[in-house]
Amino acid sequence: MSYLLLDGVTKRFGAFTAVDGVSLTIEEGEFVCFLGPSGCGKTTLLRTISGLEFPSQGRIVQAGRDVTRMPPRERDFGIVFQSYALFPNLTVRRNIAYGLENRGMSRSAIEARVDELLELVGLQEHAHKYPAQLSGGQQQRVALARALAPSPGLLLLDEPLSALDAKVRLYLRREIRDLQRRLGVTTIMVTHDQEEALSVADRILVMKDGRIEQIGTPIEIYQNPATPFVADFVGTMNFLKGRVEAPGICRLDGLTLRCRTASFHQGDPVVLAIRPEDVVLRDLERAPENRFQARVLHADFLGPYVRVEVGEGELGGVRLLVDCPINLVRERELREGTALTFALPAERIRLYRDGAG
Repeated sequence: MSYLLLDGVTKRFGAFTAVDGVSLTIEEGEFVCFLGPSGCGKTTLLRTISGLEFPSQGRIVQAGRDVTRMPPRERDFGIVFQSYALFPNLTVRRNIAYGLENRGMSRSAIEARVDELLELVGLQEHAHKYPAQLSGGQQQRVALARALAPSPGLLLLDEPLSALDAKVRLYLRREIRDLQRRLGVTTIMVTHDQEEALSVADRILVMKDGRIEQIGTPIEIYQNPATPFVADFVGTMNFLKGRVEAPGICRLDGLTLRCRTASFHQGDPVVLAIRPEDVVLRDLERAPENRFQARVLHADFLGPYVRVEVGEGELGGVRLLVDCPINLVRERELREGTALTFALPAERIRLYRDGAG
């Protein structure tokens, strides 16, 4: 049986629908990310799960218990906010103990639990400091320990890392993922950061305008985006408008491309999509189809690879982003103005109906 069930959950604020008919099941111990742009409804959905908002329609079942109309204090969850929400006048130890002090636990049991959590998040030496004496990453670890203190069945994380700098964010997301695996606590994290979601989640729920666009594993979401919105939001994608000319052939801006058109008919307007890293640059003799030569118009150095924009030449008015490994860039001395030959493998080109998503 699933641990958390959302059945047609809708949340309206007056005439505005923030969450629109979301249905979802989450298994016990699963780490799920709600991913989407600002205003897509992901935080409202999290607040509805926690009881900070009540749904306008639908129901929420947690561990076999209908919690749809239960207040937060009667639900079994811990929550970590983007702003940490620590008590500035309490030490780290007292912040962590706060949620336990009203549960009738003995002082010795509380002290033992706090010691356990301080060790878990690596803050033993900071136990008697106040929040203002800690870094942002340390404060977020205190907030995480406080949320985990009562051993909740569900951990909710609302953009927990967005206020931190890049290096701390990278370190803490690994820590959160490792901690979640060790404890086996069912976890939902809200984020607008696609890299964050791809790196920590068992499954990702991509949202747009209050609705689910796609649910899947990180690999499914990245490699097989269901809509142009998902393809564009998760990773980088080239989009080219064209038309199905014949089975297996699309036409766009004077170019003819081999691609998989099984779901389309002749004359259908389509959007062709291919990721920059899927453009083939080596062993081109093995890729006789969809081969072109164009000019490097612009190049961005991104560390292990260079993302180039190519156009003109055999591409005519079409422009493409291509990811070139740094070794290939050195080998061919690629720079603006250099000619580049490449291939677009048909199996890597996704087709969407023009206007879909």
